[in-house]
Amino acid sequence: MIEQFRIPHGPDGVAALVERALRLEPDPAEVRVVIETRHGLLVEALVDAGFTVLPVNPDLVARRRGPARKKDDAEDARICCLIALDRHTTLKTLIPHGEIGGELRAIGRDDERAARDQRRLLNRLRADLQTTYPAALVVAGKDLGAPTVLRLLQRWPTQAELAAASRAELVAFARAGRHGWPDRFADRVADALAAPSLPTRDYLVRAKAAGIRLAAVQLLALHEARHGWEQRMGELLLGGRRTGRDHTGRDHSVEDPDPGKTFPGGDIYLSFPGLGDRLAARVAGEIGEHINAFDSPNGLQCYAGQAPVTRRSGKHDFVVSRRLAHNRYLGDAVHQWAFCSISRSGWAREFYEAKIAAKKSHHNALRALGNRWLEILWHCLTRGVLYDENVHVANRNRALGRAA
Repeated sequence: MIEQFRIPHGPDGVAALVERALRLEPDPAEVRVVIETRHGLLVEALVDAGFTVLPVNPDLVARRRGPARKKDDAEDARICCLIALDRHTTLKTLIPHGEIGGELRAIGRDDERAARDQRRLLNRLRADLQTTYPAALVVAGKDLGAPTVLRLLQRWPTQAELAAASRAELVAFARAGRHGWPDRFADRVADALAAPSLPTRDYLVRAKAAGIRLAAVQLLALHEARHGWEQRMGELLLGGRRTGRDHTGRDHSVEDPDPGKTFPGGDIYLSFPGLGDRLAARVAGEIGEHINAFDSPNGLQCYAGQAPVTRRSGKHDFVVSRRLAHNRYLGDAVHQWAFCSISRSGWAREFYEAKIAAKKSHHNALRALGNRWLEILWHCLTRGVLYDENVHVANRNRALGRAA
């Protein structure tokens, strides 16, 4: 028997849905809920009710529609019901994130969005400075997003205002901002103002001054927020605040670590080359605390969109370079991880250069390298061991038949 009904949006509607399902089946674990998402308040409410939640890709539902492929919510709900009743359909039960994993995932996604906002604002700020404030670009050099430069733009948003500032004011400004060499900073500003530049339009200077100050304020707020998030990421991965770092930046000692507030396997993520606090938190937050949710490395690779899709028919063999259905946040983080690992791992550099020599593009080579890193990560997490470059290189040489 199949029934179709609607519930109102809000807590009352969700409560009515849970109550109606429990009237049909008193054991909540036997209630299978097929839903086209993995996250959200509704998913959390269904999990809290004890139901077996089975997230599916919307394409799976779309493939079971009629020949016209017409989109209809009622028909999609009926298809989801049939999928839930089909015991032969292999669907993975949702294993929800815990509090630590959920916080790590939320912070990682916010940090990734903030990074995009920073790039957008920096590009807009650079364009405005090129037309109205060229001396600021000379002062900034290659680091326009440095806090000292942003505070300078906030205080003196036009070149004329900066030129009116005395050397004592510049030295005091640099010292208040904890600049390492206040006198050198003042000299650099003076040299930038003295350098020849094309004339700027007065009306543009007046029009852009407020925008330059606004962009500087926004970038300073983003910088402060991302710095706080990075510290929190390290605390969640290691269970406490770091006591310090060595010259390699990989000292993971913490003061008063609390195992109950540590992400499972946080030290394993940080043992991989190319994974700092930010990237490790983004990867770990998307994977979650339960690596056993992925039966094999291939399951994790497909979830991240790194595993290639092969189409074989007769004599034809075609490989799709990237899967469309995947966790975009995890895929982007792994792609960045692969890029960062090239300069920190010898075998990763060799692997990347071999792909480039085989006429693969830069991004295809990174995708293949990220696919390999996920396989290693899965094995380390399931066995509970830290990554060791020497062990992996020895295993890799043995598999390739190389001499040690």
